[in-house]
Amino acid sequence: MLLQNKLPKSSDAERYLLIYMIAILVLVSSLVILFFIVFLKRKNKLLLDQIKQQQAFEAEIANAQTETQEQTLKNIGWELHDNVGQLLSFASMQLSILKMQVSDDVKEKFKETSEALKESLAEVRLLSKTLNNEVVLNIGFEKSITNELNRLKKMKFTSAELRVIGEKQPFADRKHEIIIFRIIQEFLSNSVKYSDAENLSIILNYQQNNLIITMKDDGKGFNIDSVEKGSGLLNMKSRATLINAKLDLTSEPNEGVTLVLNYSF
Repeated sequence: MLLQNKLPKSSDAERYLLIYMIAILVLVSSLVILFFIVFLKRKNKLLLDQIKQQQAFEAEIANAQTETQEQTLKNIGWELHDNVGQLLSFASMQLSILKMQVSDDVKEKFKETSEALKESLAEVRLLSKTLNNEVVLNIGFEKSITNELNRLKKMKFTSAELRVIGEKQPFADRKHEIIIFRIIQEFLSNSVKYSDAENLSIILNYQQNNLIITMKDDGKGFNIDSVEKGSGLLNMKSRATLINAKLDLTSEPNEGVTLVLNYSF
């Protein structure tokens, strides 16, 4: 009789002990899961912070490189305008003096040289303007592009045209205006060096929130998958990244090159 009274008490104690152990296990499991979640969140936050810091660092480096390049181009522009321009002017003046001192039959021989000097002087002065960002900003974005196209047209191209679509919108950040102009210059420079093109075209398509710039040449083109990524293409991409613009380059052998830049105002 006493044994029967003790058995229920033992079962109750075991049941309570089991419930207690389960509760402890659930609590410990919950704490482990909570700790793991907090750990993952902190780890992800640290990784995101590192990525943001790296991106900010890279953007700062790219911005510093751009500013250095702009200052270098400005110095070259001044050098061309002031020193080289003066030397060409002096040579042209001296040639004119010599021309007056020779016989008429010799004067004709001076004509081509004199004209070449004048064209060189005009070319140097025009080039010096496109290298100076302050002059570019003063002249204006579209006018600077037109000047660059006109300069290249005189050099080697049959046509080099600018077309504007939509209503022009001002750049909120004038530095972006310069950066986009340098991307255009880089494309044109590559066309001069490598394309063997005869015609160039640039379309500025002003939309409500975007400026879409399409640059084309009708040169020999290249295989986009196998071509070596040179400094020109890398410069254009890094500049586009700096202003959060999308750059898309397409080309096929014998089909020319097309570059589309999508910039958000």
